[in-house]
Amino acid sequence: MSNIPETGRTSRVTIRLVAIQILVFSLLATLGGRLWYLQIRNGQEYAAKARSNHVQQVIEPATRGSILDARGVPLADNQTRLVVSASRTDLLKMKDDGKAVLARLAKVLGMPAQEIRNKVRLCDAKTPQPCWNGSPFQPIPITDKATTQQALQIRERSEDFPGISAQPTAVRRYPALGKSNTAQVLGYLSPVTDEEIQRAKNGPSPLLRSDQVGRSGLERQYDTFLRGKAAVTRYEVDNLGRVIGQANSDKGQAGSTLVTSIDARVQAIAEQQLDKAMKDARTQMDRNTGTNYKADSGAVVVLEAKTGRVVAMASNPTYDPNAWVGGISGKDYAKLTGKDSNYPLLNRAIQGQAAPGSIFKVISTSAAVNAGYPFDGHYPCTSSYSIGGQVFRNFEGESKGDITLGQALEVSCDTVFYRIGHDEWKKDGGDKPVQDPRDWFYRTAHQFGLGKETGVDLPNEVRGRVPDRQWKTAFWKANKDSWCAHPKDANDYVSKLARENCLEGMKLHAYDSINYAIGQGDTLVTPIQMATIYAALSNGGTLYNPTVGKAVVSPDGKSVETIRPKSHGHLPDTPQTLRQIDAALQGVTERGTAAWRFQGWPQDKIPMHAKTGTAEVYGKQTTSWFATYTKDYAIVMTISQGGTGSGASGPAVRNIYNALYGVNDKGEIDDKAALLPRPESKLPKIESDGTILSPPIKPPADPSPSPSGSPQQ
Repeated sequence: MSNIPETGRTSRVTIRLVAIQILVFSLLATLGGRLWYLQIRNGQEYAAKARSNHVQQVIEPATRGSILDARGVPLADNQTRLVVSASRTDLLKMKDDGKAVLARLAKVLGMPAQEIRNKVRLCDAKTPQPCWNGSPFQPIPITDKATTQQALQIRERSEDFPGISAQPTAVRRYPALGKSNTAQVLGYLSPVTDEEIQRAKNGPSPLLRSDQVGRSGLERQYDTFLRGKAAVTRYEVDNLGRVIGQANSDKGQAGSTLVTSIDARVQAIAEQQLDKAMKDARTQMDRNTGTNYKADSGAVVVLEAKTGRVVAMASNPTYDPNAWVGGISGKDYAKLTGKDSNYPLLNRAIQGQAAPGSIFKVISTSAAVNAGYPFDGHYPCTSSYSIGGQVFRNFEGESKGDITLGQALEVSCDTVFYRIGHDEWKKDGGDKPVQDPRDWFYRTAHQFGLGKETGVDLPNEVRGRVPDRQWKTAFWKANKDSWCAHPKDANDYVSKLARENCLEGMKLHAYDSINYAIGQGDTLVTPIQMATIYAALSNGGTLYNPTVGKAVVSPDGKSVETIRPKSHGHLPDTPQTLRQIDAALQGVTERGTAAWRFQGWPQDKIPMHAKTGTAEVYGKQTTSWFATYTKDYAIVMTISQGGTGSGASGPAVRNIYNALYGVNDKGEIDDKAALLPRPESKLPKIESDGTILSPPIKPPADPSPSPSGSPQQ
């Protein structure tokens, strides 16, 4: 028996009951407080979150803004097509998840059933393309190429095609009116990625899964303006995905229109002439290799000299931008990105780099004058120039005697510039440079805007290269290990060069400065850089940022944002030096290396200026350059492995000028035939409803052929 008194037991039970009661009341108080916090204090916030968990968005993409040429001709616009779409929600309600419906649809559209099933499946980390990465509650496009008959079958037999719709929808197109392709300038569209959505989430222009975004060219550069704002309809759904109501919606807004400075007619001529020049070059024999020129790529740029606006820009090889509309096929994508096609997606006007050859001599002339060499001084134009047993020859071994710098430009005498470049290298200390070398030739190139972007309003412009002392040092540090790894007993040219670079690759040698003075060696430029420089020579020295966009017009036409020309510098020349260079470049077309290409040109009415260039490239055929300007325009053309400057590029450039000014084969100016005798200063007419009027379109006539003659540098 227990000896504990009854009163003690009662006391313990009481304490336990009290403790349990306190615990129960504490739990109830905690739960009550939590309920008050969730339902009263933060009730509205959590109610909104709860509702949002059951709200699904259906997005109607905005109509993308058009891209027009300077006269209002569409370069990129939208075409109404019959788009067949499938509602995934409706398909999943069926017993077989809609497989039978999709099979019937495949027969009507003439598409493989598996291809259609792939298009309606949702994308995830394990699902390959094609798949749908948009909202599962949004209609999923199957094809945008349905015929009227196919659409009628679907709509008339709606009982056989539940969840399938066929309706007109705006689809991007690149009409190439007037036969102007303009592919690399315009760019293309493709669906937005999850990474892009996250990056733009908190920005001024957030992206939706349904959006198509610009991937290159103007479509990318002006994407924010062109894309507009999608209409968003929000539906309340239950946990089974059934729509039970409609929430607040956002109205859409069409994208703005981009008016460019491109003239579709001039663009067509530029593309045609570049293509013809390359094909003609392939029929010519290269005396150095004994084979025909490959002419594997090229570019041409036409700028307004006084503003830097781009009138035409062509790159070859090219492609049809419509290949991307509606999703590019694997076969077409391989063609556009494969080595065999020579990468047509590249815009070689802003991304193609090559040694400039003799068109660089305007920079060398400026450098020589600024270094103290009189423009009208006398300099020996010998057939060759030798240093340390190495012979540097004049083009075709010509000797002209003592000539001025202006005459050296006219006849493109290499040895005049060899000698001055070598002298300046020696003044800067040669192999043992002084502490602060003047480096006139390298400094002047930077002042002319080389080695950096021009600021053109197109994405992915490259910088080119000025191979100065800083670049030489950086390049040596990056490559010395591979150079030094070459076997020391090998006697082939590459191994010998590697050993030399291993030991002295950081030094600026005499031969570096000699080659550099005529635009050879490690110098790299782009066509847009050289066009900007020659436009500056025309306008008195102002280096403009080349611009393609001219104005952004709102959908209603009430807001017009003009894109003003901007300058990024001025040529480092006095007005007198600019006049002297100008006169020398005019002499190139009258007496010099380009004279045979401008026979019969109305020089008294439209003074023409030019410089030819033939750049040598190790392991390849020569690069053809032709740089020109009038008071209105600057035109630069280059053809990789195309031969001489005037021989390959000269006829094409002459024909572009013929078309611009209406010059016929007799050298007469026909005002009615002139496409653009003066740059277009006005914007196209905008109607009160925002419509921009477009002139009648007809392909421009082929310009008259240029006179024949014998090729020069």
